[in-house]
Amino acid sequence: MIEIKKATLSDLSIIQNISKQSFIETFAAINTPENMAKYLEENFNTAQLASEINNADSPFYIAFWEKQPVGYLKLNFGDAQTEAIKDNAFEIQRIYVLQDFHGKKIGQFLLDQAIQIAQIEAVDYIWLGVWEENHKAIRFYSKNGFITFDKHIFVLGNEEQTDLLMKLNIVNKITPF
Repeated sequence: MIEIKKATLSDLSIIQNISKQSFIETFAAINTPENMAKYLEENFNTAQLASEINNADSPFYIAFWEKQPVGYLKLNFGDAQTEAIKDNAFEIQRIYVLQDFHGKKIGQFLLDQAIQIAQIEAVDYIWLGVWEENHKAIRFYSKNGFITFDKHIFVLGNEEQTDLLMKLNIVNKITPF
């Protein structure tokens, strides 16, 4: 059973642990240890994550599998977006799921949460960046209707990598009661 909970600062250690473990599981085999260590320290240190969690424009949602935290979703609205998207849109910055829980539809559940929020917020589209070499993620997003619309540079340690920018148009907007 999957449950989703909006995160608060008290969830910082959960988010930090999932961030580090998931990032290592996904990218360590294809990047240098030095670049991985630098990225983890710069992006998942306590001060950085606390700042992100405290940013009202960057909500986090933690996924629990049988009460165990196994993944999370991070959204960015307005100026919190990593690209200057001025349209009526928001960014999915992270969908992280621990490797032991891949195949249990947790990523899909988190993406569905983002789509539901997009419908409530009545945005035109959701966008995200995904490393061009992360073929599994690209297939997942494509299967869910995302299309590539641009590229940007993602810096991992001292290496520049290319991310595909993908978006999903939101057509069934709903208004909250």
